[in-house]
Amino acid sequence: MDILFLIGRIIFGGYFLQNAYNHFKHLDGLTKYAESKGVPSARAAVFVSGVLLMLGGLGVVFGISPEASLALLLIFLVPVTFKMHPFWKETDPNTRMQELLHFYKNLALIGAILMLFATEVPWAYNVLQ
Repeated sequence: MDILFLIGRIIFGGYFLQNAYNHFKHLDGLTKYAESKGVPSARAAVFVSGVLLMLGGLGVVFGISPEASLALLLIFLVPVTFKMHPFWKETDPNTRMQELLHFYKNLALIGAILMLFATEVPWAYNVLQ
């Protein structure tokens, strides 16, 4: 089972690493998007959220400080879910559906992180073993 957990960690953490890369590669575009959602200091917020994603994702993949890594991902996900994907404010059905999908995807990720908090620490196959 440890190997399945490791594979899951790599996939899960890799998801956040890919999003971190996207934040840095498309900083200007994501800044404009964040501005359109009313995010204050949007450029700094996008950059900092990329750092949270990168550190949290790396921690999950390599099993480094699991609780801290998961906390970083929660610090990113909880406000982003409600600020960036307020489906309840959308009047266009297509936009509302897109925001709803992102909102519930983020809730599922939050649920997965909460489950990972309940797993035994230290995680098997971490780089510090």
